[in-house]
Amino acid sequence: MNASPITTWEGAEAYFTFADNPTAMMIILSLSIAATIGTIIATIKHENDTFIDYK
Repeated sequence: MNASPITTWEGAEAYFTFADNPTAMMIILSLSIAATIGTIIATIKHENDTFIDYK
């Protein structure tokens, strides 16, 4: 079972973006954590404000 369209590996290259730069990886990780926490905080505020309106 050989369904791959690749017939040879000659000239194949790999690109690992930021793989050798821990500072860039930490910046990206920090931004993703900040976005996640910001979304959670915004959701909590919205839910609390909505609940107060329907008491």
